[in-house]
Amino acid sequence: MSTPKNNSKDSTVSPAVIVVDGRESTYDVTLTVNGVHRTARVPARRTLSDFLRHDLRLTGTHVGCEHGVCGVCTVLLDGAPVRSCLTFAVSVDGHSVTTIEGMAGDPHDADGNAPALSAVQQAFRECHALQCGFCTPGFITTITAGLAQRPDPTRAEAVEMIAGNLCRCTGYQNIVDAVLRAAELTRERGES
Repeated sequence: MSTPKNNSKDSTVSPAVIVVDGRESTYDVTLTVNGVHRTARVPARRTLSDFLRHDLRLTGTHVGCEHGVCGVCTVLLDGAPVRSCLTFAVSVDGHSVTTIEGMAGDPHDADGNAPALSAVQQAFRECHALQCGFCTPGFITTITAGLAQRPDPTRAEAVEMIAGNLCRCTGYQNIVDAVLRAAELTRERGES
C-alpha cells in the first residue's frame, strides 16, 4: 500500500483532515435534535458543540474550556451525557441529541403558552441554583441524565452526580439542593 503524496495543486493529505482542491471533505449527518429530524453536511472535524451552535443555531449549548473538563457543553446523546466539545458531529449520525432547548415542554401548545419547565429547570429556579447562568445548560442536562439513572439520590449521590461540572459563581450548595428538589418534583409529577 502506498502512502498518498502531498500535491499542493491537487490535494493535501494529513492524518486528521483531507483537503481536495482547497476544500475540506464534508459528510452527510442525519440525526434527531430535540425531537426534530435533521440532516446536514459537515466537515469531519466539526465538533458537536459547533454543529449545534453554528449550523443548527441552537446556542443554548455553551462552550467553555474546549477540553472536556468544565461540563458547560454537556448535551444528551441517546439520553447519556456527553461533552459536545469533544464529540465530532459526524459521530452522532443516526443518533438522538437533546440540548438545553429540548429540556422544557412543547413550545407550541394549543393555547400559545410558554413551555412548562422540566423538573430540573423548575428546581434550579426554586433553589436559586444559578447566578450568571453560563454553566446552567450543562448542569441541567447532566442532572437530567443522572436522575434518570438514580431517581432518588442521597445528598452525597447528588454531589457525585454534578462532580464533573464546574461553576465559578454558586458554591454548588444550591445546585445540590436543586438535584434533590428535582427528584422530588419528578416524583410529584409522576415522571419517574
